[in-house]
Amino acid sequence: MFNQLSSALARTGFFGQIPAVQAAVQSNLITVAEYLAAEEASDVRHEYLGGLVYAMAGETRAHNTITLNLATFIRQRLKAPRQLYMSSIRVNFQVRHDDDYYYPDIVVTCDTRDNDSRFVRYPKLIIEVLSESTERVDRREKFFAYTTIASLDEYLLVAQATAEATVFRRANGWRLEKVGGVEASLALDCLQLNLPLAAVYEGI
Repeated sequence: MFNQLSSALARTGFFGQIPAVQAAVQSNLITVAEYLAAEEASDVRHEYLGGLVYAMAGETRAHNTITLNLATFIRQRLKAPRQLYMSSIRVNFQVRHDDDYYYPDIVVTCDTRDNDSRFVRYPKLIIEVLSESTERVDRREKFFAYTTIASLDEYLLVAQATAEATVFRRANGWRLEKVGGVEASLALDCLQLNLPLAAVYEGI
């Protein structure tokens, strides 16, 4: 039954019928299998939270540039088995026994068990570039969700409108640490590297 329903959802453009923020009504909940099947056929990315589906907002040029700068700077300095992935790769985890799927802007994994072609399940570092439409979710809902992942050591938020970065570290009890200004730099302890904000905001 699930296979038939998933195929039907993908064929009929199921995600086009889902609002950006869906009410938590039991009749609107969809299964993981339905979500995954429909997402494969969708032109718009969606995040999945315990049966609810949320359409993702489009990126600005500044958001795209900052994300690319971050990915380029970090990836050039990674050592195996560490791997970096950008926004088309989902992080899959569980909160209160519910499967969740988020698309972070950048995720780094160091775990050899991460061998799925579409998901990362053991992230070491997650980075989100803030925007006006996503900042509240990134600072609250995603913070509380991501910090339940046992493998995660650091969660980095990078501002788009100003040169500012905020990091939360497991080793520091997830307390906020903030730096600002293009002359500043931020330590990514989990990767043993220093991140200069001048490199992050190059071209902005």
